[in-house]
Amino acid sequence: MRKEVILNTVGLRAGYGGKPVLQGLEIEVREGEIIAVIGRNGVGKSTLMKSLIGLIPAMDGSIVFRGEPIEHLPAFKRARLGIGYVPQGRDVFPRLSVAENIAVGASIKGRLTEQQRREVVDTFPILGERWSQRAGTMSGGQQQQLAIGRVLVADPELILLDEPSEGIQPNIVQDIARDMVALNAKTGVTIILVEQNLDMIRAMAQRCYVMDKGRIVADLDRAALDDEAEMRRHLAV
Repeated sequence: MRKEVILNTVGLRAGYGGKPVLQGLEIEVREGEIIAVIGRNGVGKSTLMKSLIGLIPAMDGSIVFRGEPIEHLPAFKRARLGIGYVPQGRDVFPRLSVAENIAVGASIKGRLTEQQRREVVDTFPILGERWSQRAGTMSGGQQQQLAIGRVLVADPELILLDEPSEGIQPNIVQDIARDMVALNAKTGVTIILVEQNLDMIRAMAQRCYVMDKGRIVADLDRAALDDEAEMRRHLAV
């Protein structure tokens, strides 16, 4: 039985300074899916993610989460509804400790509980080891795990991951991909992944949207992800 649609966009237009980057973009994501969004640099992938979470307002069209339009809601209200966003570049609070960063994530829905702390540390054990360490002194890979942990602590139904492999060692990229797939299998959390790293896409994605010039131009199934020539053509800069 096909699962319910958790998020879809209809004719979504959004951009900067009154100039649309997204040109009537339409996607449909079902509960429990891990979907990659790929394309050349500058086609609007990060703009899509920022639009979905509410950092860039929609100029036209709609964003529907669990059957309700949310394009009019600010980012913090979308987060409370169950959408978590891990931005490109991670954006952890460098002067705060791991514990304090995680507490900020938990504050979306309340105070950090011991159960929430255990769940985050179970997913990313390094965070438990560095619990009192300032985030700014951690490696890029550790900061990425912290950024994801900060989102997980609010128990999201949908996670938006924007270029999680950027600036991270390959072995840590593999660890993060494996951990996110395991989390998806365990909890059913839905994931939308913007990524250029082909290995990470293949390790995580169940299907893939291809973007070009602000529109979706292809919807690739799992089998198509194994066609290296086709994938590299879509990912070419």
